Amino acid sequence: MISTVFYWLFNMSVTASVTGIIVLLVRKIKALPRRVTVFLWIIPFLRMTLPFGVGSKYSLMSFLNSISKQSVTYHLVPGSTSSFDISVTNHAGFSVEYFPVVFKTEPLKGLFGIAGTVWLAGALISVAFITAAYVRTLAGVRGAKRLERGVFVSEKVDSPAVYGIFKPKIVVPVSMEDKELKYILLHEKTHIRKLDNLWRLAALFVTLLHWFNPLAWVFFKRFTADLEFSCDELVASKLNKEERKEYALSLVSEAESRQKFVSAFSGSGLKGRINNLLSYRRITFFSGFCFAAVVAVLAFTLLTNTI
Repeated sequence: MISTVFYWLFNMSVTASVTGIIVLLVRKIKALPRRVTVFLWIIPFLRMTLPFGVGSKYSLMSFLNSISKQSVTYHLVPGSTSSFDISVTNHAGFSVEYFPVVFKTEPLKGLFGIAGTVWLAGALISVAFITAAYVRTLAGVRGAKRLERGVFVSEKVDSPAVYGIFKPKIVVPVSMEDKELKYILLHEKTHIRKLDNLWRLAALFVTLLHWFNPLAWVFFKRFTADLEFSCDELVASKLNKEERKEYALSLVSEAESRQKFVSAFSGSGLKGRINNLLSYRRITFFSGFCFAAVVAVLAFTLLTNTI
């Protein structure tokens, strides 16, 4: 059983790696705002969690013959050849059957059994460690004093951040100056409205599921960075040019947070965030339509499998 589970997971991880690399390349297009590219990370994370994909002759997997030429189709209607049949990509090519997995040789089955056991142990240890670290993070802000509704001040934090998932609260350091509080609250309330802590935690657990894949950690890091960039851009859309400069100065005045489980005001590539703020451009209706089309096309071509 464990060999079958890990075999499926291994193939999903390969597919996710291919799609994630493409997202990394698209992300480098400067014309694409980060509040657009952040949605593209849904693609590799879905590939990490969903073993199936709908078949399509327009799938980008069709151009990766050396990787995805082995595709196993599961017909929704027995005997049919519908383009909407679901399929899985058998990248490893070590099985002769996929429903259920039947390995070509017993040694291969044993190898994936051992690998699966190591994976499960690593995943459980990682989840336990991350959970304990998250609990310690929340414990670190206990005793914070209420400043206003949903906003607290604490001596235990170095940078403003949103703590919690279902009942998030903004915690700021006691050294915070009043003139900076306006922009900090705009930023952190945007995180809360976008449910960023929930998406951050969900992405982290998906990454832990694929802890053996170094690219999964690269994707997680870039995704969390794009959450901050996206939040900055949404705040900037409500500010004029001078206010955006003041907002950037507020970022500079705050020490960069090292917390992995919270949405911190000054975290994730401070220099890049400031440059992005100072070069901010509003999205027009036409450009918004084009960006949406890019996301839709990439989602369709990367979430489908070769027929």
